[in-house]
Parts: sequence; structure tokens; C-alpha cells
Amino acid sequence: MEGALTARDRVGIQDFVLLDETTEAAFLTNLKKRFSKDLIYTYVGTLIVSVNPYKELDIYNKKQMDTYMGVNFFELPPHIYALADNAYHTMLTEFNNHFILISGESGAGKTEASKKILQYYAVSCPSTTLLNTVRDKMLMSNPVLEAFGNAKTLKNDNSSRFGKYMDIQFNSEGDAVGGHILNYLLEQSRVVHQNHGERNFHIFYQLVEGGADDLLHQLGLERDVQHYNYLTQGECAIVSSINDRNDWKTVKNALQVINFDEINTNHLFGIVASVLHLGNIQFDSDSKASIYTHLMLFSSQLLGVDAQSLQEGLTFRKIEAKKDQVLTPFTIDHAIYTRDALAKAIYGQTFTWLVNRINESMENKDPSRKTVIGLLDIYGFEVFYVNSFEQFCINYCNEKLQQLFIQLTLKAEQDEYEAENIEWEPVQFFNNKIICDLVEEKHRGIISILDEECLRPGDATDLTFLERLEDKMGNHPHFVTHKLADKMTRKTLERGDFRLLHYAGEVTYCVVATQFKSSLLKLTEILMAKEAWYIRCLKSNESKQPGQFDEALIRHQVKYLGLMEHLRVRRAGFAYRRKFDVFLKRYKPLCPATWPHWRGEPADGVEVLVQHLGYLPHEYKMGRTKIFIRHPRTLYATEDAYEKCKHELGEIQSKGRIQKTERTTKIETCWRGVQARKEKEKRAWAVKVIKKFIKGYMTRGQAKTTDNSEYLAFVRQSYLNRLKEKLPKTVLDKTTWLTPPVVLQETSEILRKLHYRLMVRKYVRGITPQKKATVVNSIIQLIYTETSSQIFSTSFLPMGDLVMQCDHLFEFLTKLSVIAKKQNVIQVVKGSIKIEIQAGKESAVDFTTGQEPMVYKAKNGHLMVVSYKTA
Repeated sequence: MEGALTARDRVGIQDFVLLDETTEAAFLTNLKKRFSKDLIYTYVGTLIVSVNPYKELDIYNKKQMDTYMGVNFFELPPHIYALADNAYHTMLTEFNNHFILISGESGAGKTEASKKILQYYAVSCPSTTLLNTVRDKMLMSNPVLEAFGNAKTLKNDNSSRFGKYMDIQFNSEGDAVGGHILNYLLEQSRVVHQNHGERNFHIFYQLVEGGADDLLHQLGLERDVQHYNYLTQGECAIVSSINDRNDWKTVKNALQVINFDEINTNHLFGIVASVLHLGNIQFDSDSKASIYTHLMLFSSQLLGVDAQSLQEGLTFRKIEAKKDQVLTPFTIDHAIYTRDALAKAIYGQTFTWLVNRINESMENKDPSRKTVIGLLDIYGFEVFYVNSFEQFCINYCNEKLQQLFIQLTLKAEQDEYEAENIEWEPVQFFNNKIICDLVEEKHRGIISILDEECLRPGDATDLTFLERLEDKMGNHPHFVTHKLADKMTRKTLERGDFRLLHYAGEVTYCVVATQFKSSLLKLTEILMAKEAWYIRCLKSNESKQPGQFDEALIRHQVKYLGLMEHLRVRRAGFAYRRKFDVFLKRYKPLCPATWPHWRGEPADGVEVLVQHLGYLPHEYKMGRTKIFIRHPRTLYATEDAYEKCKHELGEIQSKGRIQKTERTTKIETCWRGVQARKEKEKRAWAVKVIKKFIKGYMTRGQAKTTDNSEYLAFVRQSYLNRLKEKLPKTVLDKTTWLTPPVVLQETSEILRKLHYRLMVRKYVRGITPQKKATVVNSIIQLIYTETSSQIFSTSFLPMGDLVMQCDHLFEFLTKLSVIAKKQNVIQVVKGSIKIEIQAGKESAVDFTTGQEPMVYKAKNGHLMVVSYKTA
């Protein structure tokens, strides 16, 4: 990163922490300068600011991935791969959990950033068939969740309308072995209503446009999105940038990868179709609601419920009065509200079920400990002309995340200062805890008051809820209503509105929520237990055009993403810090005492170096392992001096190379002469030796002379060396003794007899008293062959072990059976023999002839003896 400082005037600073001025204007100028050069990533410490270029950039290929694998975070230009790689390797090194928070408004590139990180891990992590299957499921969960959770909005053709937190699980080797997804705040209202220029969730259009004819017929659907009330309210059902048919094929394939069978897939699409049928149900009476029956039948069949029960639920209110039930007919407005509420609930529950099924597919059941990297892709803070209750929940979520963000950033900075023994200097920043308390405080917060209002007897309306808010928090400095506002502010508020002064600015909301609060608190607990990494995504312009940098729009996003707050925290005290060895390695040419090699401790070398450069005491601090530099201008001066020094060193080295080349040429000439003389002497010696060897070979049969004595000595040595490597291993091996040359035949025979005697002696000495007793007392299996007289014993090996060989076999057997007092044990029969091993149990040996002698156990269990076939 330091090397890029020399290009700061042309392409900007890679890390906002190194800006001379930490003003909003300086921040935007640097961002614009980098954007103009297609440098869409910039750091704020370890946080990444990403500006959507609205065009393809060639910075996400396999070569780029390889470049960033295993590299120090600041060693290369800012990139999302650098953050992903450092989070992964920190997790492996410290064996702890991490999460990456990706935030920004719709269209800023959050979903794409999440995909890039998943793709990086899919390529960079170890690979096996099992692990590839896990990664395929993680990657293919994206198109499924996008189909059911994303939609076209005014700001983005593929806007995520839910929050997603995904844990990627790794084993101790760094293999991705499983995953788990939590979903938050699906925008269910989109199912039944879309603003002008917006669409419902993608899956509805994909099913109608891409589903097979048989499937549509089975679901009672027509291939025309204009026929469905829930798909046409935004008046843009068909969009040129979206290919619903191709996306349908992708979703179908993805469902197979994540183990959805045909039955579950058909049920899933049946529920999607049922929502479309519900949306087309019409009510035709002012006094009471009644229904067109054919649509009711389709909906009930697809949902698996009784049609009559469904119709009553949509058109009547059921009142329990003691043991009686009273059905009161709805008005048309009430019936439409009930229908839409049912459609939203069905779709919401289906989405939750879908996420659970994906989790089952990715689940790793190995109980061994794992570490995780979590990816949190969630709505950014947004302000619309009309801000609904769902928008209130979204912005409340961002308040909590901003609070967490500042807490974790401050903690990380304080921890590093403490670890390096550097005094911490307090940082001035807006603490949004007061806003979070306004929303979530027990018994006094907006959510608690809303719950109370929903539970109290009587008719609860938006206005009664607003009155309760005014009573409870009328004096709160961040809460304003039409009634509480001053004369000027009142002109900007409707009577049913209330306004909150968020950390990112004022937002007016129009008038339920404890469940979302609990989910958010649970998410906060999950994140607090992990090490944090941040990606802040910005839209470069509203029209999604490449090359356009809308400064006003970006200033607004910089504010509500809290980037200036984060920068102030990171710039608290010292703008730059580096390990002693890293700093010394780069800047040591600037000091004669440290160049070219510093022989002492790196910290001492850095102290000598900065003293030589003239650093003033207040400009830097020496920590335990790092140097801290207070002002960017100090680092800039150091880097500029280094660039100048490097240029001068380059010129010196260039001149040195010329002189070195001349010296090297002379040395090489002398060296080649020495080598040539040595080669000539070596060849003369070789010729002499070869001549002598040939003459010795020609006279090898004659009496020992000067000419053949060295040759014969060579022959003897060579034979003995080969014999040593190929000596027989057993007494029975009579054929592998190495054939000697003529001059060594007598010697070879002596050696052969000595070797066999030695093996026999070694064998005999190895027989224990117990083994000797076994030989005498065990039942001896004797085998007689035509070609030799050999005795085998089953006492040692299952196939028999040769004990001895003799020419007087019958005499030996007679003597042996007398000594063992087992005269009746031996039977000699033609073709085979049977031996009584113990009372009532016999063993048999069969004899035959063949091409080569062998002994083996036949398939019938008999011992088979094969001897040479005699003529």
C-alpha cells in the first residue's frame, strides 16, 4: 500500500485513514478520483468501501484470486478478495469465528459482493468430492433465495427484499464442510402490492413464463402474467433486463443440487400458484363478501385444505360466545384485507420453510468443532417518500448494526492500543444508543407501546397508537409528531406521521414487531461473538449508468453508512501503524546505519531510522511490535524520500552492473581456461585406464602378470560385491547361488558351503526347547515324492516346513516313528496319504506331477505336492 502513495495525486489514496484531512469533502474527492480510474475499492483501515460501477470489470477472474491468496491485507491494492482471504487465514491461525457485514442501499451491490466472497472461498479452499458438493449447495442456494426473496424495484432490478445471514462452516484443515442460513424481515407486503415501476418476487414470473405446459395445467395457471392481479400492479411485469425463462431453468437446476426431490418441488410450486389464485379471488357484494368458486377450488386443492372452510375464513369473522360460534360476514374491504393477509402469511411461511430445507441440505453432522465465517447481507438505511412500518423495522435494524459497528470498531482500536502499550485518546462520535433505546426499551420504547396497543380492549387504530406514543415519549429529543412539532416543522408532517432523528438523518414514518426485535437481538448476540469485517456498498448514481459519479447521492450514502464516524475512530491518535520488521524492510535504504543490513532487533533499527529521518517525538510512538505514526504527511514525506532514494540506488546499481559485467567477463575467460585444462587431463587419464583394462581382459587366462593383475582384482571385487547382495536366504535355496567367473570357481564353492553351514547353524541355534519338544511330540506329516525324499512338518507352517532331506527315507521314518512311539501314524498309499492328526480327525496329502515342483493347499483342503514329470 505504501508504494501506491506516490501515485496519490493521480489515482487517490488507497486507504482513507491516510488522508491529510478527515473531512467529508476530502473523502468524496478521493473516492471520485479512484472511481474515475475504475478503482472501485478503497480501504478505511480494514473496512472496504465499494462503489458500484454498473459495468463489468476484469478483476474477478481466477488469476486475480490466485494473486490475493495468502497475501498480507495491505500488500496489494484494495480488493474484496483481500478481505475474504485475510478473514479466512485469520480464522485458521487463531481458530476463532468471523463475520463479514455487507451493507448499503438497494442497488449498491451487496448481493454481488456476497456472491464474490462465496465464489472466492469455492476456489481457494481445499477441494475434494465431498467438499465440492457442500460448496455447490452453498453457491446454488443463491439463485433459489434470489428467486423467492428478490424483486425488481425502482432502484434495482434484482433487489434483495430480505436480510440474509449465512454461516460458512470450516473444519480445522480449512475445508468448507457446511453452512447455515438465517433470514430476516422478508418484505411480505410485496406479495399483494407493488409500487408503480416495481414487480412482485421473481419466482411468480419465472413459474408463469418458464414452467412446462403440463405443470401450468396441473397448477391451473395460464402462460400470461397479465392475468394475475398480484403481478400487474406495478405495470412492469415484463422487463427487458430480466429473462424469466432462463432464470426458471437455473432455479430448477439449483433445487436439484440442494436435494429437493420432485414431490417437494411440486408442492413448493403448488403453493406459489395458490397465492396467484388467491390474488384473483373477487368479492361481489357490498353487504357481504361472496367468492367466485372456481378460483377457491384451485386454491384449496393446492393448499390441501377444505374449500368450504377456506371460503368461510375469507368471508366471515368467527366470534366465540361461550360454547357457541357466531359468523359475522365481512364487508368487501375486510374480505380483501383478509385475503391479502392470508397470501402474505402463506408466502412468508413458505420462504421460511424453504430456508430450513436449504439448511438441512447444507448441514454438517460431524460433531467435531468447527469455525465459521458469517456473511450478513441486509437492507441498508433507506428513506422514501412514504415510509411504512416495514421500513421502520429496516432502519431500526440499521441503527442496531451501526451501534454494533461503532462498538466493535472502538473495541478493536482500543485493544490494539492496549496491546502495543500506546495511550488511548478518547474519540468524539455520535452514540446512537439513544435512538435504539427509543425504539426497543422495555415498557417505554415504540415497539413495547405498539404491543400494548394491539392487546388492549377496544378498537386500536393507527391514531390511537400515535396518541400513546405522544403520551409516553413526548419529551424525547429524537421523537417528533404533528402535534408535538413547532410551527415550521408541523408543515412537513401529516397528522398520522411520526418522525425519528436517526444517526443518518430524519425519517418520517406512517402508522406487529416484538418478534422482529427478538430476532434482531439474537443476530446481535451472534455477531458480538465473532471478529468483524465490513464492506460498505455505494451506488454511484440512480440511473445505473457506468462512469457517472453522483456526488450528492454518494454524500448521502457516506453519511448514513457511518463512514465518516468509522474514519474518525480509525484516525484517533495515529493514522498509520506497521510491524517493526515490515517498516524497516521498506525504509532501511534511507539511513546509512540500517542499509543494507540491520544486524540488531527490528525495533532498535526502526528507532535509529526515524531519528535519522528527523521524526519529532509527538509524530510517532513505538509500541511493543509496531510503530505508530500520527499524521499521514509524515508518512508521505518518508515515502517520497524512499522513492527518490530508490531511484538513486537504481542508477548506482546500473553503473555497478556495467563494471561488474566487465570484471565478470575477465573472470569467466580465466575460469573457462582452467576448466579446459582439467578436462584435457581427465580425458588423457581415462584413455590410459581403458587401454590397461582391455589388455588385462585379453590376458586374463594367462599367468598373473603386471598387465592382467589389476583386471583380475577388479573381477574378484565385482563378483564378491554382487554375491553379497544376492546371497540365498534359506537352506532350501539351492539354485540362486551366483555363478562365479572361472578364476573364482574354487573360492565360490568354499564360500557356498560356509554360507549354508552358517544358515544351518543359525537355524538350529534359534530352535527353543519348547519348539524341540513340539517337533518330537506333535503329529508329524510326512510327504514322500518320487523325485526326492523330503520330510515336511505342519508344526511350523500351515503349508508345511521342510525339516530335512535324505536319501534313506524309509530307514529314517522307521527310526523316527520308534523314537516318537507313533509307529501306526504313517500310511503310504499311491496318489495320496492320510494322516490321523488326532482321534477321529485326519488330514490328507495328494501327489501329482507337473512342470515345476511346488507345495500348496488345494481347494478341497488337502495339501497338494507337485514334482517334476518323469519321462
